[in-house]
Amino acid sequence: MVRPYEQGDDADALWALKEGFETGLGEGTGSEEKREQYDAKLTDDYRRQWLDWVARCVDEDDCVRVVERDGDLVGYAFVLPESMAFVWDAAVLNEIYVQPAYRGEGVADALMEEALAVARDQNLPLDRMVLDVDRKNERAQAFYERYGFEHWGEMVARDL
Repeated sequence: MVRPYEQGDDADALWALKEGFETGLGEGTGSEEKREQYDAKLTDDYRRQWLDWVARCVDEDDCVRVVERDGDLVGYAFVLPESMAFVWDAAVLNEIYVQPAYRGEGVADALMEEALAVARDQNLPLDRMVLDVDRKNERAQAFYERYGFEHWGEMVARDL
């Protein structure tokens, strides 16, 4: 069942999913150094800051959806609030994650449909949704292509 994230009640379970998202980024899509970087950021302080930020986003724009199975959260989608749409001139799918044991069961599809519905309700500069996906993550690439996502520019980064 897809439903809105409930602050307080769902915080610990959402954080556990976030840890899976972050460690998944570091494991299968890069070098050992990338994995270590993603693992190292998962501190108690980062947890507190991230959950506070999620709370502010949800207060502003009820933008996080979760999937619950047998009383446990097994996935989430996080669309940035409408106020942040001007960063990319579009809705931004910040994160979508499904626990590995529930992949291939339609959970990601349900989350994507909810994320698109959240985005459609936003007043956007451009009627589109954007996201960042690692080019080495072939499973994610195929999922987004199935939903009609196409390359739109190129993100580059550098260390600070």
